[in-house]
Amino acid sequence: MKQGSIVHNISVLTASATMLMLAGCGSSSSDNTQTESTTQQSVNNTADTSTSSSSNSTSDTSSNTSTSDTTSGTSTDNSGDTSGSTDSSDGVDNGTAATSGSTDGVLCDYFYNEFNDSASVQATSNADWNCTGSARTLTANGIPDHQTGTFPNPGNPNTISETSVSISYSLTPTKTETTSTLGGPRGATGYVLNGVKIDANTAGSCDDSGNDCSLVGNTGNWSIEALGQTSFDFGTDDNNAHVQPDGSYHYHGMPEGFIALRGGSDTTMTLIGWAADGFPIYARYGYSDADDAQSALKVITGSYQLVENVSSNRPSTSVYALGTFAQDWEYVAGSGDLDECNGRFGVTPEFPEGIYHYYATDSYPYFQRCVKGEI
Repeated sequence: MKQGSIVHNISVLTASATMLMLAGCGSSSSDNTQTESTTQQSVNNTADTSTSSSSNSTSDTSSNTSTSDTTSGTSTDNSGDTSGSTDSSDGVDNGTAATSGSTDGVLCDYFYNEFNDSASVQATSNADWNCTGSARTLTANGIPDHQTGTFPNPGNPNTISETSVSISYSLTPTKTETTSTLGGPRGATGYVLNGVKIDANTAGSCDDSGNDCSLVGNTGNWSIEALGQTSFDFGTDDNNAHVQPDGSYHYHGMPEGFIALRGGSDTTMTLIGWAADGFPIYARYGYSDADDAQSALKVITGSYQLVENVSSNRPSTSVYALGTFAQDWEYVAGSGDLDECNGRFGVTPEFPEGIYHYYATDSYPYFQRCVKGEI
């Protein structure tokens, strides 16, 4: 596997309101009690109107995680053995679903156990996916397999460390008519193949005045977004990820480094992980006709738009541009390619008969915040 280097521009403004930042992340709940590293940060509330790209790498600092125990790793090389896991863009098949309605047969033997020599990692990345009976299982240590940004950093004072990951998802996911919101204390919305969790929400919030904002606790009415805003610096790297107080590195948006390792490009759909309900997650590109594998690939977009009617209780848009808060976005069916959970039904290389699947997108919400299947 070849290590890719992805460079994106990070837009951060500084000054006005001073707030206490306890760097953790991924929580939209006030159940945020970790009290590790603290720092005083001065944030400039002269926010611009940037609202869309996940390359605007400002990520959250909540402290909730579903995987927190430390495990050990061994040092080898960072070239990576991913037996049976390389996608079609690298000339090796991910496999094809054995039967309709099942994900069995697709990436059931993904294994990686190599040393990551990135300066802020210096640890072995381990991820082991298996399909047994009716379940797809993952055992991992949460260490990324790609280059990362510098941690700790001024916006995120935490150090990447191993966390025990042990999850089990259904091999026969069932789509429902309801949605289940996940993230923070409710658990990860899914895991990328490298064993790093997806947790797109934050624990940051502001009160109605906008004068009392905190990057933890979520006690205010206005939930701060990790990406697509420039008012708050959460210390994310070019993979749209950062670190929780317990050492958990996790993604808020497009995992660029991992996609590069998988050979992701505009010539193929790239399967990057599995959601908590067992459905697959793809990155950025999908068929222009969801039901036609012969149709051209295109950049898939979410179906969220900025609200037209701004609440009178919202902090001033002259200070915090629209897009700063989760409440600034609303789902508008048909305005993009996907449903409210950033998913759709369609064919993919691994599922030629079609399957419900999710996308990591460059547009809001970047990663799914909810799942449609049974959990």
